[in-house]
Formats: sequence, structure tokens, C-alpha cells
Amino acid sequence: MDPRVAIVFGGGSGIGEATARVLAKAGAQVTITGRDEAKLVAAAKRIEGVRTASVDALDANAVARVFEAAGPVDDVVICVSGGKGAGLVRGLDLHHVREAFEAKTMAQLTVAQVAARYVRPGGSITFVTAASPRSVIRGTAGLAAVNGALEALIPILALELAPIRVNAVSPGIVDTAWWDGMPKQVKDSFFATAAATLPVRRVGNADEVAELIALVARTGFMSGSVYEIDGGSHIVTQ
Repeated sequence: MDPRVAIVFGGGSGIGEATARVLAKAGAQVTITGRDEAKLVAAAKRIEGVRTASVDALDANAVARVFEAAGPVDDVVICVSGGKGAGLVRGLDLHHVREAFEAKTMAQLTVAQVAARYVRPGGSITFVTAASPRSVIRGTAGLAAVNGALEALIPILALELAPIRVNAVSPGIVDTAWWDGMPKQVKDSFFATAAATLPVRRVGNADEVAELIALVARTGFMSGSVYEIDGGSHIVTQ
């Protein structure tokens, strides 16, 4: 049997890289993409056998070329994101929120639109969103809007693109490079507070999110849903 063919958009670091590693270990032929060629090369050295493609996910023509080079594709994971959009709403820079919509919502939708032309029937498209639409944390209104918009698409796309399966995995607070823009002391304090509040008493890591993404991608009876992996944050009263 031929190996499954997978493309991980945003596979150069963090959850995307971890997902590519899990898929590759399971025998898939994996391509990782991103805008930063150096990050992709470094990730490829850490994951044996993956291919790389430097691409801006907002460029539909460039995304199509990635699919054409990969051949018929079984699984697409869309882990594209940005670092803006957080802040209390009274002082929130809405230009940053617009940029966040472009960097994540529009980028992921662009990839999905192109993927619909190339993914095999019965294959999968898995978005990676975030728990912000349900977490009700001060300062995350912009992030909630960005991720909530994506999650609202999932059942509609699953219906329109069937028999391609469409799902999303929604991580909570996960220790990745996404948080590196925050001063270390502030980050450490935030993580400590989260660990004390979450039912699991810790923040998450990229590997466990990747395991769920891989499961959702390759399980043929799952479509149209958002799967939370948030340490129980959705049941915590704010």
C-alpha cells in the first residue's frame, strides 16, 4: 500500500512541526510549508524524510503549486497563525486584529479552498484554531473573533466538500514559540496562573496536540467537528 501523502501548512515550528513528526513516524510522506525557509530547513533536519516548500499561505497560486508538486494528497493540516490581536477591547488596536484575520483566518481559508481541488475523496482537511472563543479570558476578544470565525466554517465546509472530511483541533494554552513575544517573566507568571487554574494543573505541549491532530486527520468517521484539547479550560468559571 502506498504511504499517505500529507501537507502541513505552518510546519516549521511548534504544533505544526510536531504534527509533521507524528505523521512521518506513522509512515506518511510529509511536506511542511511556511514563509521562513531557514525555519523549514531546521525543522526538516529534526524530522527525518520530510519535504519542504516555502510559501505564503495567502498566495493561492503558490499554495496550488505545493499541491501540484505533492501529487494526490490524503491529509492537509492547516497550522498557519500570527502573533497579533490580543488586548483589552477598550484599547485594542483594531489594525492588529485585521492583520490577525489575514494571517490566520484568511490564510487558513485560502489553503482550504485550494486543498478542496487536490485532496482525495475520503481525505482530510484539519484546521488548527484555538480555545479563545470559549475560554472567556479578558484580553482575548480579538483572538476569539479570529478563531471563532474559523470554527464557524467547519461544519459548513464539511458539508460542502464531502466526502473530504473537514475538522478543527482547538488547543488551549500550549507552551510553544507563539508566546515568545511576551516578556519571560510575564509569560512564566501567566503559565503559572493557568497551571493553577486548569483542571489538569499544567499547560499543554505541542506533542500532545499533534497526536490529536494526527488522530483526527486519519480517522475516517470524523467530520464537521471542532475537537478541544485545552486542559479543561472550557469548564473553568472565569
